[in-house]
Amino acid sequence: MAVPALIRPAPTGEGPVLQTADDGRTWLLTGPTSSYALRLTAHDELLHLHWGPRIGLADAEALAARPLPECRPFESPLDGHEEYPVEGGPRFVRPALSVRTAERRGTEWTFETYETCGGESDELRLRFRDAGLRITLHYRMRDDVVERWVTLDNQGPDAVELLRADSATWTLPEREGWRLSQLHGRWAAESRLVRTDLACGEKVLGSRRGHTGHQHLPWVALDTDATEEHGEVYSCALGWSGSWRIAVARLPHARVQITGGAGHDDSGLLMLRPGESYTTPVFAGLWSGGGHGGASRAWHAYQRRYVVPDADRDRPVLYNSWEAAGFDIFEEQQRELARRAAEIGVELFVVDDGWFGARTGDRAGLGDWWPNPDRFPGGLKPLADHVHGLGMQFGIWVEPEMVSPDSDLYRAHPDWVQYQPGRRRTEFRHQLVLNLAREDVQEHLWEQLHGLLSSTPIDYVKWDFNRSFTDAGWPGDPYPQRLWVDHVRALYALLDRLRAAHPGVAFESCSGGGGRVDLGILSRTDQVWTSDNTDPLDRLAIQHGFSHLHPARVMAAWVTDSPNNLSGRVSGLRFRFVSAMAGVLGVGGDLTRWTEEELAEARDWIALYKRIRPVVQRGDLYRLRPPQGGLSAVQYVLGGETVVLAWLPAQHYGEPPPPLRLRGLDPAASYACPETGEVHRGAVLLHHGLRTGLRGDVDATVIRLCRV
Repeated sequence: MAVPALIRPAPTGEGPVLQTADDGRTWLLTGPTSSYALRLTAHDELLHLHWGPRIGLADAEALAARPLPECRPFESPLDGHEEYPVEGGPRFVRPALSVRTAERRGTEWTFETYETCGGESDELRLRFRDAGLRITLHYRMRDDVVERWVTLDNQGPDAVELLRADSATWTLPEREGWRLSQLHGRWAAESRLVRTDLACGEKVLGSRRGHTGHQHLPWVALDTDATEEHGEVYSCALGWSGSWRIAVARLPHARVQITGGAGHDDSGLLMLRPGESYTTPVFAGLWSGGGHGGASRAWHAYQRRYVVPDADRDRPVLYNSWEAAGFDIFEEQQRELARRAAEIGVELFVVDDGWFGARTGDRAGLGDWWPNPDRFPGGLKPLADHVHGLGMQFGIWVEPEMVSPDSDLYRAHPDWVQYQPGRRRTEFRHQLVLNLAREDVQEHLWEQLHGLLSSTPIDYVKWDFNRSFTDAGWPGDPYPQRLWVDHVRALYALLDRLRAAHPGVAFESCSGGGGRVDLGILSRTDQVWTSDNTDPLDRLAIQHGFSHLHPARVMAAWVTDSPNNLSGRVSGLRFRFVSAMAGVLGVGGDLTRWTEEELAEARDWIALYKRIRPVVQRGDLYRLRPPQGGLSAVQYVLGGETVVLAWLPAQHYGEPPPPLRLRGLDPAASYACPETGEVHRGAVLLHHGLRTGLRGDVDATVIRLCRV
């Protein structure tokens, strides 16, 4: 299999440094502020040496010369020190690799060779062998992010079953008082940040659902005493859009190891037949000495530079018709919504669910990807042409991986879905999951979607996934377990193929909101739908957690109607717009019910967003105050311009909110507000803060400052 798609060449002349010791058994990868070192012993034991602040090759060699700590009774000298622990031998930690053949289980490898692939960004490959199985560990440094993955090649005569094949094991230095940060949630409440003390034993996060899941983002961060802007933070993020697992283990001797990869358990990942290979997804790691904020900014820069397609292009303001129309959709209604959207400055008009097949509700039509002739008599092209004539781009909603039992596709191919023979069939939202591991299903979806994008001038596709795996079987396949991996592989291949054939089309990843957000899907999509929850107050906490890993450039956020359809909360356009302007701004309310005054106000907010958009979507993010009930705020800095978004849910006792101490500014410079003409000294903003002028309940503001 090819190298995972999120790994891309580094810009010319800016690659990190890869060094090898003279004995060819110690390696050091160095980025702008951090280093990563490992060594191979004379017994072919691969040991971790260092992950943290920059060191030199001589320092790595000195660490390599130090003996392992004295082993206590009932413990292994390798545990907590191995770079990639395998199953078998004197090891008791969680293995990253567990395999079995007809004759044996476990791994006893020998080192073959190492390779350094030159160019603008060096890659280190360490090759090992256990009988007919070749194991290659890959390392590549992108700025201060270390990308790690593994390739397994079956070069023997017998099949090898991969029970577990993690992408990497990360080893942290010996410290006391580790604290774990994670992003957890559920539908409509995704990406909420939780920090807890790391107890002895294991903490396991993951998804058994066939997709990334609403419940956890595949990311963890650990620190001992870090604040938002100070202290060491170690964090890891997995680039995989199917079931996954990350295990954080605090070992008896105070070391911490983080192991992660595709698949949730050890019951079998896939079977490697002779001549077959498997490449794990990338598990990326980052050390930062700049606190949680510094780690976030490094992750954001990494994704904009190496992961997200066309990240240097700012995302347009969109309008989505779902909340205005639901399933009761027809062409004239969409034309009127498009006219109003264009008048307030929207740049992309998206027709959501209900435009295709017999889709008059959620019980039918999925899989029949052609326009409903009663609702769109001339197909989608007349509407797309109308939208383009209004000066906007045109987009549609699809859910290609699903099928309705009441659909032409299912009636023609009932065997194309995942199912277990002899078991009761389950449905969520009256839909089933197509078996994308089948080549005929892959080709059918390609023909349907390629034909749709070729016949209609479509600029944007919202790709949804609203059904977790429950009947993941494949009758007739000798090893149906591979369905879990091959579904995701096929999804990636289909997106890659569509993007290559239609380079002007942008894609958004959606899964009932934020159910499929990870580095893997982000390497193939332009943005993600953060949550189905558009309540502007709830969104502050969701967006706060999301920002710990992912940049504002990919975070879609809508302004919808008040009262909010989920929470019933009432809020003005000011609060709703400023909340949504923290990411990729969208509008999802029923514009036919907005008053002329509301439409005029919306036009002004959208015009302001377009002025600040480059700073929000491409700037460095500083979380000034978290959303914990009182004043909260974020700041973006790009070049000499800074933007502050601030929210006040409620004012207490008539006290004005405290000033916001800004960050990332030049203390010797002056900064002017283009809207008011007021001039501020950088040192004053940094040390004494900026007054927002907010008061009352659900108030918000946008402050733009430009260096004089």
